[in-house]
Amino acid sequence: MVCHCHTAHRNRKHISQFGKEYQPPFEDGLFYSAAIVQQSHHAAIWRSHEGQKRSTFVPTSLANLNMSSSKLFQTIQVGDITLDHRVVMAPLTRFRATDSHVPSSLAAEYYSQRVSTPGTLIVAEATFISANAGGYGNVPGIWSVEQIDAWTRIVDAVHVKGSFIYLQLWSLGRSDDPSQLKKEDPTFCYVSSSPIALTGKAVTPSSSGTAIVPRAMTIPEIEEYVHLYATAASNAVLKAGFDGVEIHAASGYLVDQFLQDVTNQRTDKYGGSIENRSQFALDVIDAVANAVGASRTAIRFSPWSTVQGMGMKDVIPQFSHVVTCIRNLHPSLAYIHLVEPRVDGWDDLTEIPVGQSNDFIRNIWAPRPIITAGGYNPETAKDVAEKKGDLIA
Repeated sequence: MVCHCHTAHRNRKHISQFGKEYQPPFEDGLFYSAAIVQQSHHAAIWRSHEGQKRSTFVPTSLANLNMSSSKLFQTIQVGDITLDHRVVMAPLTRFRATDSHVPSSLAAEYYSQRVSTPGTLIVAEATFISANAGGYGNVPGIWSVEQIDAWTRIVDAVHVKGSFIYLQLWSLGRSDDPSQLKKEDPTFCYVSSSPIALTGKAVTPSSSGTAIVPRAMTIPEIEEYVHLYATAASNAVLKAGFDGVEIHAASGYLVDQFLQDVTNQRTDKYGGSIENRSQFALDVIDAVANAVGASRTAIRFSPWSTVQGMGMKDVIPQFSHVVTCIRNLHPSLAYIHLVEPRVDGWDDLTEIPVGQSNDFIRNIWAPRPIITAGGYNPETAKDVAEKKGDLIA
């Protein structure tokens, strides 16, 4: 799974393996840990939000997994929490918040339904760190009292089920919808690492499709955003009660825009070299880890994705450097979350391009936890958990 509004539609073809009668509750597509980690009868019952039974089925592909011996269903320590299994719910953007970016009353039920098995980790939907870092309507935020209070109720609903929840921290950069940004506040600026217009398929739900060149962020603005990430993390963990936060540095959003040379053509300390392009991501991690602790901090990368005009040619040196720095500076970071190269944004590739693999990051980060996401089915999830020790989203 990947974190975007399109995920629900893309994932329907994957979940068909679990039973032809299956209908995803809330139209959210694949979160199959509730099905995978059922008890030994290998049956699952989904209920709609009105409480009516949707379907009961026996997913035969799950029955063949021999759950008792699979590493996928063994406990693992992730930061400060101990999970009962290694199937994780990846962040899924819902666009169900209010116009003030407050999570709706439905969200607590939505998330509590997805932790029917205790000891499960959910990474909640991508959430704006501040109003000026947004640019999509009806996406939740984590800066106001009302937002924090709403998230607190959601976190409590997950914790009462004996499970855990991280919040994904989101800043859009050039990926936002400029018209929506101005609608939020006419003083908000459309910014990125460099003045390079967004190209390729974008995920903006209301974008006009017109290419607009963002303004390069100033050093004071970069420093402000680093502070905003830290404040958002503090609001999430210390006020709303989240078990941790995941920095969204994937899929062509702001942190990714600084990491990759296709979007970062700066000549100051935040661009021009592998080390400088890594600096914003490292500053954000430092600030968040200082605010809530490294063991409650995580980050997500999509090194090979070309979604939203991304896709630098020399991936391995860039991401090797930033992951090595994270390992050296914050060895107790909760986890690194990787999008597999077989998924490019919301599209599954028919085959993985030659030479594309996240194993170089696994080798640097081992033996620390890695969550990997993208096009998994029960058999491939079990195989990767067994061979590489990953958690599967």
